[in-house]
Amino acid sequence: MKSLDGPHPARWRVLGFLGVAQLMLILDVTVVAIALPHIEADLGVGRETLTWTVSAYTLTFGGLMLLGGRLADLAGANRIVLAGLVLFTVASLVTGLAGSAEMLLGGRVAQGVGAALLSPAALSLVVALFDGDERNKALGVWSALGGGGAALGVLLGGLLTAGPGWEWVFYVNVPIGAVIAVALAVMLPAAPPAAARGRVDVPGAVLVTASTAALIYALIGAGEDGWLTARTGGLVLAAAAGYALFGFWQRRAPSPLMDVRLLARRPVATGAFLIFMATALMIAVFFLGTFYFQHARDYGALRTGLLFLPVALATMLGADLTGRVLGRWGGRAPAVAGLVIAALGMAVPAISLNPVAVASGVAFAAAGTGALFVVASATPSDGSRRTRPGSPRAS
Repeated sequence: MKSLDGPHPARWRVLGFLGVAQLMLILDVTVVAIALPHIEADLGVGRETLTWTVSAYTLTFGGLMLLGGRLADLAGANRIVLAGLVLFTVASLVTGLAGSAEMLLGGRVAQGVGAALLSPAALSLVVALFDGDERNKALGVWSALGGGGAALGVLLGGLLTAGPGWEWVFYVNVPIGAVIAVALAVMLPAAPPAAARGRVDVPGAVLVTASTAALIYALIGAGEDGWLTARTGGLVLAAAAGYALFGFWQRRAPSPLMDVRLLARRPVATGAFLIFMATALMIAVFFLGTFYFQHARDYGALRTGLLFLPVALATMLGADLTGRVLGRWGGRAPAVAGLVIAALGMAVPAISLNPVAVASGVAFAAAGTGALFVVASATPSDGSRRTRPGSPRAS
């Protein structure tokens, strides 16, 4: 395997495989949405189980990403990428074979753990493999595949659910994951010795994951019981207290998951805000959109999936164009343009619930969301490197 010193000759092919792996992870957030009614009928599970079929994956994926990034620092991004990919692939097989709610949710949790290991380590490799304008273009490809994966998940979920069955929503990851794992094992550059040393911050990982779980459970409960209930308010307060305690602990932990002082730096804070906005828009569009088409309009799984094809294409187009102009224009103009485009697009379904208007508005908004993902990925990295010019590359 090649070293990371100097441009890696196969860096664009490595990016392609890493991008498809990331697409798989994001796709699994939305691919399940269309299959939920069929899972309910086949396994005889209730609404709460169906909700956690989605939430268990997103919770472990998002809640453990900091831990995944820290493990990449300690063990090397290459090893963590492959470990996460193998775990995600095996967990996908288990989830597809599920015959009970317990096995289904256990498989989704394991998928989330694999995704939390793979995603930050893969992004670390992308940042390390590319420099300058090439990095912006690479981040454009990365974000296009990731953001487009959410929309493609709805389309693929419709095709598979209407065809061979909901199990194939998970089975499809198995051959793809196996091929990517073999290819990356051959092509990934040799990892240099990890610069960071120390222990894994288990208390920090528990705090941030528990706080995220409390917040997600509060959102689920608000949908059932309303916002002005003791349970919802208590869970929101518990989540806020947990995040505050996490920040306090990170300032004192011997080997913290993250340096919370970075959040005071404008590039990092801006990137965090943009990724929050882009993710919130993406989740709202896909889950509310699929619910609207399937339940309010009584569209089938395949028809609903096809309506989201323009959304996938628009997300990829917005991300690709932003990656191409980011080096020349900087991040401010694309970020503002992305927010404006997303707002204008989302205003259309707010005004009219005509199916054509909903599909068109969401597709237009998706172009702005794709731009936000690219700026959010590039801004913290560039800001960190400017403030720490002597820092080593990510491993």
